[in-house]
Amino acid sequence: MKILFSTAVCLFVLGCQPPQRNCAEYKEGDFSFTAEVGGEEKTTTFTRNELWEVSTYEGVVDSASVRWINDCEYVLQSLNPENPQASKPIHIKILSTDQTGYSFEYSIIGSAQKQRGKAIKK
Repeated sequence: MKILFSTAVCLFVLGCQPPQRNCAEYKEGDFSFTAEVGGEEKTTTFTRNELWEVSTYEGVVDSASVRWINDCEYVLQSLNPENPQASKPIHIKILSTDQTGYSFEYSIIGSAQKQRGKAIKK
């Protein structure tokens, strides 16, 4: 009975640990992100370094400046917005990391609506 109790306590403690956040490993690289848009899965691929991010979505290439707030948060600002909505900066917060990529939360700055996604490192 003591072994069963000890095992249960260990599993509980391990399950309650905060998620891994090795954000610095994901400041640069090639990534993909898939989201549901209008009932269809759409994929964006992007390459990021410390200062710039270049993304491709449905054959359209876009570029943005990257301003890091800290190791796990940054702001994207489109360099060539095609409309007023695209000119609004986007805040991105890395929530957790693993060997394949990172989970993140993002929103337009000033908006309370947040969405989540997972970026896969290529």
